[in-house]
Amino acid sequence: MKRRVARVAGLHEDIAAAESDAQVARLLADLLRSDKFPRWLIAGALDTLVAEASASLLELSGGQFELTHDKGDFLVVDHNEADARRPVKTLSGGETFQASLALALALSSQLGAMAAEGATKLESIFLDEGFGTLDEATLDVVASTLENLAASGSRMVGVITHVPALAERVPVRFLVTRDGTGSHIAREGA
Repeated sequence: MKRRVARVAGLHEDIAAAESDAQVARLLADLLRSDKFPRWLIAGALDTLVAEASASLLELSGGQFELTHDKGDFLVVDHNEADARRPVKTLSGGETFQASLALALALSSQLGAMAAEGATKLESIFLDEGFGTLDEATLDVVASTLENLAASGSRMVGVITHVPALAERVPVRFLVTRDGTGSHIAREGA
């Protein structure tokens, strides 16, 4: 009798293990379908991108903002407003710049991570963000963000601008002028 009970118990364990294996196989088969596998890969890449951008935005915004996403929409978590989640569309101009920069940095990092071994790494970023449309306060936030990024030493940041107030805050500048003989480049600053 004890052997039969032990054998039945063993069979129940075998059935449970087989059902678990079957469930994993069904899940994998579903994920590997040609219409679902790319979506699964993209969702994972987006999660990684947003997590890295969120860490950068938290630093760039002095601890105020983090990024998240929900059903394809980017949201910010505003720590100064009791961790309220709101659409990124509600950010000010300077805050939008910080969020965009955080995403650009994360994307450049992810592209570098996905590159083949020995491939060129993206160690610089150039920004031509339409700085002329920013008000004075927002321009100050943008300039401070760029200064903090440059001070971290993680990336070389190039700024293309016609805004003198921003250009003055960049330690090394290349002034491009044009006359009848062509374009000329002069280095200014450190």
